Amino acid sequence: MAPTLADERQQDSGAPGGATHDVTNQPPPLAPYDASDDIALLEGLRREGAGWAEEELRRAGRLAGSAQVQEWSDQANRHGPVLRTHDRYGHRVDEVEFHPSWHHLMRAAVAEGLAAAPWADDRSGAHVVRTAKGLAWGHTEAGHGCPTSMTYAAVPALRRQPELAAVYEPGLTSREYEPDLGVPAGKRGLLAGMGMTEKQGGSDVRTNTTSAAPTAEPGVYTLRGHKWFTSAPMCDVFLVLAQAPGGLSCFLVPRVLPDGTRNSFRIQRLKDKLGNRSNASSEPEFDGTVAWLVGPEGQGVKTIIEMVNCTRLDCVMMSAALMRKTLVEAGHHVRHRSTFGARLVDQPLMRNVLADLALESEAATTLTLRLAGAADRAVRGDAGEAAFRRIATAVGKYWVTKRGPAFTAEALECLGGNGYVEESGMPRHYREAPLLSIWEGSGNVNALDVLRALGRDPATAQALFDELALTRGADARLDAAVAGLKDRLAEGSQAGARRLVERMALALQGSLLVRHAPPAVADAFCATRLGGDWGHAFGTLPTTAGLDAILGRALPDGG
Repeated sequence: MAPTLADERQQDSGAPGGATHDVTNQPPPLAPYDASDDIALLEGLRREGAGWAEEELRRAGRLAGSAQVQEWSDQANRHGPVLRTHDRYGHRVDEVEFHPSWHHLMRAAVAEGLAAAPWADDRSGAHVVRTAKGLAWGHTEAGHGCPTSMTYAAVPALRRQPELAAVYEPGLTSREYEPDLGVPAGKRGLLAGMGMTEKQGGSDVRTNTTSAAPTAEPGVYTLRGHKWFTSAPMCDVFLVLAQAPGGLSCFLVPRVLPDGTRNSFRIQRLKDKLGNRSNASSEPEFDGTVAWLVGPEGQGVKTIIEMVNCTRLDCVMMSAALMRKTLVEAGHHVRHRSTFGARLVDQPLMRNVLADLALESEAATTLTLRLAGAADRAVRGDAGEAAFRRIATAVGKYWVTKRGPAFTAEALECLGGNGYVEESGMPRHYREAPLLSIWEGSGNVNALDVLRALGRDPATAQALFDELALTRGADARLDAAVAGLKDRLAEGSQAGARRLVERMALALQGSLLVRHAPPAVADAFCATRLGGDWGHAFGTLPTTAGLDAILGRALPDGG
């Protein structure tokens, strides 16, 4: 019998049944892994006075990198929140329904103390521990970091009204997650959000039109207005800015009133966002909404600014965590992928790219932990650290979050076409990266805030230069950068604010690496970021840079 066409095809394939899908030269799954297995992170934890929590951090890192939690992260992103405005009978309920994976992530994050738990912990370094855990837990789904961040930030603002803090702070600092709405005083755990911006003003909150009318009960008002971007609308309480008779003021708005009735909190729609898709961001409408005054009338911005300082630090933290996560993904891929006869990780050009990314990641992580240490010491009454925190947090927020998108794009490219496919997780990280430079003040807002701090409080500039003086004489390129920075401070122009803040950030990162990182890391950073021996893309480190030493520190399994 003559062979058929099917027989010929099978013979050509060289495999029984014509199999063509044998999988070779592909990396195995990354999970499980330890998200805290980062030398710069562990050294920073100890350096900033929180070494006592190292095992706690390692436990959180192992959990974050577990196959189960990584699966929750993927599911929470794929199955976004759904708004339900009415029940089956037509009653307004204004609730958002989440995939179970969202609740699993929230429960774990709150239990790890990533909400407001540090405010109830008197141990020195408690706030550093939270930030360090955030750097590890940031390897999961980023969206659920929004409600935990706002809950953390709400406590210092709420303390401006001690009688309210006494009622709500125990729930906010709890490590229990209780998602269903209920009377706040009767819940085991609470979450807080904030409502600041409105469509006509955005960051210019003094143009807000939401009004607050006092009632016969002292300290109690009713609100009327529409907020433009309020995330996590299923939180229990919100800090909201509104125009009272005495000017723009801060108010506490609970979703459920003390008598058990629902407050007027009408969710008009959820935002369809580029990234951060697991997190519900909404436009709530207030109409006769009951609210309690926090701080004096007319001092809303002053009251809520401490909340913004905390959330800005979290933006730096989350951006640094995203850098580290995508670097780990890229490193894992190139260790197991071969091309042109060698593993990708052994190809000189790929090693340069990875080393450059590792350098950026370590600088971001080291700065983040320095800011966390300043915050921890400022909370405990250190005036010098408070001044440093005031300016350095805005500087870090501007620069680290600006570096995030370019970094994430380069890490994605290390995976080639695999990185452009949703299943890799890299597109999710890429979409997330720009958010962190927008939330809590865009780049321009933070640059202007640095100018404002310099103009209003000379102690902030002194604190920054005191920090930089700790490495005077250690590196000529760093010394030249600091000297140039002092010259530029005299200009103080709005048009040059971004350039000024960028140079502040690079000098600060360089100083920290010179003090705390190995010579190869510090030298490569100062040569490129401060000395100008650097191209415009990642992977342009000079050939004299210690690539092996940098990679061996950042990715020991592939260095």
